[in-house]
Amino acid sequence: MLRTLRALPTMLRVGLAEAVAYRAEFLVWLLSTNMPLVMLALWSAVARDAPVGRFGQKDFVAYFLAALVVRLMTGAWVIWELNHEIREGTLAFRLLRPIHPLVAYACENVAAMPLRLALSLPVAAVLLFTMGGAHITHDPLLLALFPITVVGAWLITFLAMSIVGALAFYIDSAGSVFEIWMGLFGVFSGYLVPLELFPRWVTLLARALPFRYMLAFPVEMVIGMQSRALALAELSVQWLFVGVLGACALGVWRLGLRRFAAFGG
Repeated sequence: MLRTLRALPTMLRVGLAEAVAYRAEFLVWLLSTNMPLVMLALWSAVARDAPVGRFGQKDFVAYFLAALVVRLMTGAWVIWELNHEIREGTLAFRLLRPIHPLVAYACENVAAMPLRLALSLPVAAVLLFTMGGAHITHDPLLLALFPITVVGAWLITFLAMSIVGALAFYIDSAGSVFEIWMGLFGVFSGYLVPLELFPRWVTLLARALPFRYMLAFPVEMVIGMQSRALALAELSVQWLFVGVLGACALGVWRLGLRRFAAFGG
C-alpha cells in the first residue's frame, strides 16, 4: 500500500502527459458525449406546448445539461485498454511492475480529468447556470454530497468496465458484451430519458440496477429532484454497488490471471 501511494503522483503525471499527447483522440471522445445535448433539443421541443410529467422546457434544460456534466466527469476507457492488452499479451509487462494493473489503469483514467474539465466542463457549467441555474438545489448538504456521488458514479463505471474487460481472459468478444452494457446504460441510467418518465415498473427496476447510480442519481440530486432523506438513502445504495463491483472486479481479475499465466506458460 505504501509503495502504491508513493507511486501515485508519478503515475498521474504520466497519465496526464499521455492525455495531452493524444489530445486529438481525446477531443473526438469529448465530441462523442454530446447525446445529452441531442436529447435536450428533442425533449425541449416536445415540452414546448405542455410539460411532460413534471418536466417543462427549463426542467429538461437543467436535467440534460447536468447529465452532460456528470457524463463528462465520470467517463472511463479501461475496457478498451484491458481487452487489447490481454488479447495481445502485452498485459505481461504490467504484471512485472510492483503496482496492481487495475490501480495503474485507474490512474491513467483519472489523470486525464484536468484536460477533460479544461476543454469541456466550463462550457457545460456556464450553460447549466445560465439556462438552468434556477433549478439547481440550494440545499448545502446536497451540494456537498454531489462530488461524492460523482466519485461513486466514476467508480461504478470504472469497475464495471474492468469486469467486462477482464472477460477477455475467457472470450474473444468482450467488447460485444460491453455494447450490451452500454445499451442497458442508455435505458436505465436516465442518459436518454429521465427515468421518471418511464412506467413505474421500469423506475423500480432501475433502482435495483447500478446504471441509475452512474448518472441519474447525481443529476436528480443536484437539480433538486430529491429530498435529503432520499439522497442519503440512495448514496448508501450507490456505494454498496461500488463495494460489490470492486469485490467482483478483484475476483474476476484473480481468476482470469490464472488463465492468462497458464496460457502464457
